Amino acid sequence: MSLSNVFGIAGSAMTAQTIRLNTTASNMANAESVSSSEGETYRARRPVFALQAPEASQLLAQDAALVPGQGVKVLEIVESDAQLRMAYEPDHPAANEEGYVFYPNVNVMEEMADMISASRSFQINADVMNTAKQMLQRTLSLGQS
Repeated sequence: MSLSNVFGIAGSAMTAQTIRLNTTASNMANAESVSSSEGETYRARRPVFALQAPEASQLLAQDAALVPGQGVKVLEIVESDAQLRMAYEPDHPAANEEGYVFYPNVNVMEEMADMISASRSFQINADVMNTAKQMLQRTLSLGQS
Protein backbone atom coordinates (compact mmCIF):
# COMPACT_ATOMS: atom_id res chain seq x y z
CA MET A 1 0.00 0.00 0.00
CA SER A 2 1.41 3.36 -0.97
CA LEU A 3 1.21 6.49 1.11
CA SER A 4 -1.21 8.00 -1.40
CA ASN A 5 -3.78 5.39 -0.33
CA VAL A 6 -3.53 6.74 3.22
CA PHE A 7 -4.91 10.08 2.07
CA GLY A 8 -7.91 8.41 0.44
CA ILE A 9 -8.65 6.26 3.46
CA ALA A 10 -8.31 9.10 5.98
CA GLY A 11 -10.27 11.42 3.68
CA SER A 12 -13.18 8.97 3.47
CA ALA A 13 -13.13 8.63 7.26
CA MET A 14 -13.16 12.41 7.69
CA THR A 15 -16.11 12.69 5.30
CA ALA A 16 -18.00 10.00 7.23
CA GLN A 17 -17.30 11.70 10.57
CA THR A 18 -18.47 15.04 9.15
CA ILE A 19 -21.78 13.43 8.22
CA ARG A 20 -21.96 11.92 11.70
CA LEU A 21 -21.36 15.36 13.24
CA ASN A 22 -24.04 16.89 11.02
CA THR A 23 -26.65 14.31 12.01
CA THR A 24 -25.74 14.76 15.68
CA ALA A 25 -26.11 18.54 15.33
CA SER A 26 -29.49 18.05 13.67
CA ASN A 27 -30.60 15.73 16.46
CA MET A 28 -29.54 18.19 19.16
CA ALA A 29 -31.14 21.13 17.37
CA ASN A 30 -34.46 19.29 17.25
CA ALA A 31 -34.28 17.73 20.72
CA GLU A 32 -37.00 19.97 22.16
CA SER A 33 -39.14 20.47 19.07
CA VAL A 34 -42.77 19.48 19.56
CA SER A 35 -45.71 18.37 17.47
CA SER A 36 -49.28 17.26 17.99
CA SER A 37 -48.94 13.85 16.32
CA GLU A 38 -46.47 11.00 16.16
CA GLY A 39 -46.14 11.22 12.39
CA GLU A 40 -44.97 14.84 12.45
CA THR A 41 -42.49 14.45 15.31
CA TYR A 42 -38.77 14.58 14.58
CA ARG A 43 -36.96 11.28 15.11
CA ALA A 44 -33.28 10.91 15.94
CA ARG A 45 -31.10 10.02 12.96
CA ARG A 46 -27.93 7.94 12.72
CA PRO A 47 -25.54 7.36 9.81
CA VAL A 48 -24.79 3.76 8.84
CA PHE A 49 -21.16 3.17 7.85
CA ALA A 50 -19.82 0.41 5.63
CA LEU A 51 -16.51 -0.70 4.18
CA GLN A 52 -15.78 1.05 0.91
CA ALA A 53 -15.34 -1.51 -1.85
CA PRO A 54 -11.89 -1.66 -3.44
CA GLU A 55 -11.40 -0.36 -6.96
CA ALA A 56 -11.18 -2.82 -9.85
CA SER A 57 -7.48 -2.10 -10.35
CA GLN A 58 -6.77 -3.13 -6.77
CA LEU A 59 -8.66 -6.39 -7.22
CA LEU A 60 -6.69 -7.30 -10.33
CA ALA A 61 -3.34 -6.55 -8.75
CA GLN A 62 -3.81 -8.54 -5.54
CA ASP A 63 -5.83 -11.23 -3.84
CA ALA A 64 -9.29 -9.68 -3.26
CA ALA A 65 -9.39 -10.81 0.39
CA LEU A 66 -6.12 -9.02 1.19
CA VAL A 67 -6.62 -5.71 -0.60
CA PRO A 68 -5.34 -2.89 1.61
CA GLY A 69 -6.42 0.69 1.36
CA GLN A 70 -10.15 0.42 1.78
CA GLY A 71 -11.96 3.36 3.29
CA VAL A 72 -15.39 3.93 4.75
CA LYS A 73 -18.60 5.18 3.21
CA VAL A 74 -22.00 6.20 4.50
CA LEU A 75 -24.63 3.76 3.27
CA GLU A 76 -27.63 5.67 4.55
CA ILE A 77 -28.98 7.75 7.37
CA VAL A 78 -31.66 5.92 9.35
CA GLU A 79 -34.28 7.21 11.77
CA SER A 80 -34.38 5.78 15.25
CA ASP A 81 -37.36 3.57 16.02
CA ALA A 82 -37.19 4.31 19.76
CA GLN A 83 -40.42 5.46 21.31
CA LEU A 84 -41.21 9.18 21.26
CA ARG A 85 -41.72 11.11 24.47
CA MET A 86 -45.32 12.09 25.08
CA ALA A 87 -46.23 14.74 27.66
CA TYR A 88 -49.60 15.92 28.90
CA GLU A 89 -49.56 19.68 28.35
CA PRO A 90 -53.10 20.80 27.54
CA ASP A 91 -52.14 24.51 27.52
CA HIS A 92 -49.37 24.03 24.93
CA PRO A 93 -50.25 25.48 21.51
CA ALA A 94 -49.12 22.25 19.79
CA ALA A 95 -51.19 19.95 22.02
CA ASN A 96 -53.54 17.51 20.29
CA GLU A 97 -57.26 17.03 21.16
CA GLU A 98 -56.38 14.95 24.24
CA GLY A 99 -53.87 17.57 25.45
CA TYR A 100 -50.71 15.61 24.60
CA VAL A 101 -47.57 16.94 22.99
CA PHE A 102 -45.02 14.67 21.29
CA TYR A 103 -41.29 15.24 21.81
CA PRO A 104 -38.50 13.66 19.74
CA ASN A 105 -36.71 10.48 20.85
CA VAL A 106 -33.41 12.37 21.12
CA ASN A 107 -31.24 11.71 24.18
CA VAL A 108 -29.05 14.81 24.54
CA MET A 109 -26.45 13.00 26.69
CA GLU A 110 -26.00 10.27 24.05
CA GLU A 111 -25.77 12.93 21.36
CA MET A 112 -23.04 14.78 23.28
CA ALA A 113 -21.05 11.57 23.66
CA ASP A 114 -21.51 10.80 19.95
CA MET A 115 -20.43 14.34 19.05
CA ILE A 116 -17.24 14.03 21.11
CA SER A 117 -16.49 10.62 19.58
CA ALA A 118 -17.03 11.87 16.00
CA SER A 119 -14.95 14.97 16.65
CA ARG A 120 -12.10 12.88 18.07
CA SER A 121 -12.25 10.43 15.16
CA PHE A 122 -12.08 13.32 12.72
CA GLN A 123 -9.03 14.74 14.53
CA ILE A 124 -7.26 11.37 14.55
CA ASN A 125 -7.73 11.02 10.79
CA ALA A 126 -6.46 14.57 10.26
CA ASP A 127 -3.37 13.57 12.27
CA VAL A 128 -2.95 10.46 10.09
CA MET A 129 -2.98 12.65 6.96
CA ASN A 130 -0.49 15.05 8.49
CA THR A 131 1.85 12.18 9.42
CA ALA A 132 1.64 10.72 5.90
CA LYS A 133 2.40 14.17 4.45
CA GLN A 134 5.47 14.50 6.69
CA MET A 135 6.67 11.04 5.64
CA LEU A 136 6.33 11.96 1.96
CA GLN A 137 8.21 15.23 2.52
CA ARG A 138 11.04 13.41 4.32
CA THR A 139 11.22 10.86 1.52
CA LEU A 140 11.57 13.61 -1.06
CA SER A 141 14.27 15.35 0.97
CA LEU A 142 16.46 12.20 1.11
CA GLY A 143 17.87 12.89 -2.34
CA GLN A 144 18.72 16.52 -1.54
CA SER A 145 21.60 15.86 0.86
